[in-house]
Amino acid sequence: MAREKIVQVTIEDEMQSSYIDYSMSVIVSRALPDVRDGLKPVHRRSLYGMSELGMLHNRGYKKSARIVGEVLGKYHPHGDTAVYDSIVRMVQDFSLRYPLVDGQGNFGSIDGDSAAAMRYTEVRMDRIAEELLTDINKETVDYQSNFDDTLQEPTVLPAKLPQLLLNGASGIAVGMATNMAPHNLTETVDGIVAYLDNPDIEIKELMEKHITAPDFPTGGIIYGYEGVKEAYETGRGKITLRARATTEELKGGREQIVITELPYQVNKSTLIQKIAQLANDEKISEIGEVRDESDREGIRVVIILKRGSNTGVVLNQLFKYTQMQTTFGVINLALVKGRPKVMSLKELIYHYVEHRIDIIIRRTIYDLDQAEARAHILEGLKIALDNLDEVIKTIRASGSPQEANVELRKKFALTDIQAKAILEMRLQKLTGLERDKIDSEYAEIIDKIAEYRTILSDRDKQYAIIKEELLEIKERYGDGRRTQVVYSAEDFSIEDMIADEDVVVTISNKGFIKRMAVSGYRRQRRGGKGMKGTSTRDEEYVEHLFVATTHNYILFFTEKGKCYWLKVYEIPEGGRLSRGRAIVNLIELDKDDHIKAFVPVKTLEDEEYINNHSIVMCTKEGLVKKTTLEAYSRPRRDGIIAINIKDDDSLLAAELTDGDSNIILANKSGRAIRFHESDVREMGRNTSGVKGMTLGKNGEIVDMVVIKNTHEATVLAISENGFGKRSLVEDYREQSRGGKGVITLKVTPKTGNLIALKEVTDNDDLMIITEAGKVIRMNCSGIRTMGRNTQGVRIMRLDSEGAIAAVTRVVNEDEEDDDEE
Repeated sequence: MAREKIVQVTIEDEMQSSYIDYSMSVIVSRALPDVRDGLKPVHRRSLYGMSELGMLHNRGYKKSARIVGEVLGKYHPHGDTAVYDSIVRMVQDFSLRYPLVDGQGNFGSIDGDSAAAMRYTEVRMDRIAEELLTDINKETVDYQSNFDDTLQEPTVLPAKLPQLLLNGASGIAVGMATNMAPHNLTETVDGIVAYLDNPDIEIKELMEKHITAPDFPTGGIIYGYEGVKEAYETGRGKITLRARATTEELKGGREQIVITELPYQVNKSTLIQKIAQLANDEKISEIGEVRDESDREGIRVVIILKRGSNTGVVLNQLFKYTQMQTTFGVINLALVKGRPKVMSLKELIYHYVEHRIDIIIRRTIYDLDQAEARAHILEGLKIALDNLDEVIKTIRASGSPQEANVELRKKFALTDIQAKAILEMRLQKLTGLERDKIDSEYAEIIDKIAEYRTILSDRDKQYAIIKEELLEIKERYGDGRRTQVVYSAEDFSIEDMIADEDVVVTISNKGFIKRMAVSGYRRQRRGGKGMKGTSTRDEEYVEHLFVATTHNYILFFTEKGKCYWLKVYEIPEGGRLSRGRAIVNLIELDKDDHIKAFVPVKTLEDEEYINNHSIVMCTKEGLVKKTTLEAYSRPRRDGIIAINIKDDDSLLAAELTDGDSNIILANKSGRAIRFHESDVREMGRNTSGVKGMTLGKNGEIVDMVVIKNTHEATVLAISENGFGKRSLVEDYREQSRGGKGVITLKVTPKTGNLIALKEVTDNDDLMIITEAGKVIRMNCSGIRTMGRNTQGVRIMRLDSEGAIAAVTRVVNEDEEDDDEE
């Protein structure tokens, strides 16, 4: 018994060698398409197997299991699932732009339903797939042995149409992946023809005039062109796809969004579930109902909105949170001479054209060989007909066909093939008509031979044939573009999802914040009882209330002099009776600190804006400070120091100024001082400020007003017991900062201390909220203007609701007064 030879190798070397072999097998034999015919081996074998079985577009259907068995048994040494799944995908009109297989039965749906088992479905080749196999029997492609060396299979198909560009490809190999987009046949043919006319054509010209962009089977919208441009120029790029959605009006002023096309490879059922979930979770609160009304005619997903919803905002939210907007990452990776390569659009066209030239040359050589062989036979027949009597005499004198063959070759200098053709010639060929046919056929064959030789020697002629064949393909299968291209789209930010509208922001003394629509409050006349504006718990009341737009920044200033940032839309929206969200969950406040002032700011990105505006702050002890807005233009989540606060003081208010404003400070005893902001020099953030008003014993500042137009504005003073009055700004003479000021409201036990001082006009609305959470809204024109040294009129009956907590100005809206007493 012979001893076995054992070769010792290290595990590292063996693993490296085996893994490389496996990787190359996956790359070449399974996962990546060939750049020439655009097919992976499994697709190529499936189509070739169907062709061998005669499953053409004009023949009957055969069971899918039949073709799967054919391909498995002859060519594809893998599982039946791989073959059947490939066939299924070639049937689906939502997966391939131009399906290659015609199927009967359930082949899945855009909802993600799987296809029926292969024993239930039937298939045959689609007509367009037959173009891939045209001329395969003319020795146009190389063949290789199958897995058991018993049969031959093509290594590539002739591919009369540019399959790789038309249907794209996707696959994951080892260490690399391909994801190629489908294209419109008409545009693709035009692009290749343009290349044939001018091989030096630039990619830019191809894009501008011919192959505009990918064309996906499900339609949709390509949103932005930069990704397309990058993909065509480099072979890699990210294309943003959007669903096609339209708006329809319903009765009662409601609207609905109708989705008719989806981004490529998006599951409709999953999309609808996601939209319903967003509606149920109130992440998109404007959605009332979602319905799938799709049928055989096409996709129709209906999203019914609640009354008063902003359709544009809802659409942008859907684009942000669902697969109504997706990204298609293009990787134009395919096998070029067995090696994976990433290619630009022009390179893909180049390799396809080179493949077709090779096919045309090989086909022409085959046709030339056939024509020369036929011409050779015809030349022998012509010799025989010209010497008919002698030929007949020779044949009759011969003892056998073999002897006759030899004698004919000797006497007439014929070849064996010619002699055999003469011996096999039927007697009808001897008629005059048949002789004319032979002469005519010979003349045609000679012309064809000349043409074939011209084709083989002339590259322009080869280009012309490719061009002619492509234009025939275009005429037969060309159709219109399905996917729309939006060139000028810009990346949309989260602001695009939020309507830029006025909202009311409230902050309670317990540190809860929310925003509400301004329209949620009905205006009342002076003296109204008000309505519930928020739900507060025991010992909790609203301290701050102001109006801003959702796209504004808000600078939050704390009692201890720190500044924090938020966008208004980042504040959670709540109903009138909701408590809101704790500010500590939105910004990182110190434990023993709380918000005392806030400044809505239009932007922190515009240099001109931030350099021409400043923040003016004041403290309860009467200090004022001015700092340029630019110092606050670099937000930090944990805040920054805005003003140094002394131990016995705290920040009271902060306002935005434009450099030419008047500042009025008011203390609780009813006195106010007016001075120009230029009296306060600009300081850095880490300073304490200068004296703005001299206070008496136990005095403290209750409010600060920044007035930009002294001629139109009036000053509204409100006491804690609901009394108020308006006075002209002119009544407050301008002084130097640091003085004691003048009387602005005559404080009595009936009125209570001064609580707020606001700048208002007749066009403003006034919103007042009590410690108990009641809100009243009224037009300021209902509060008459009177002298400074008066106690004012009652503007709100408080009953047992406690003192007033906050007062703010609201932009006047054109709506009817509601006279609720």
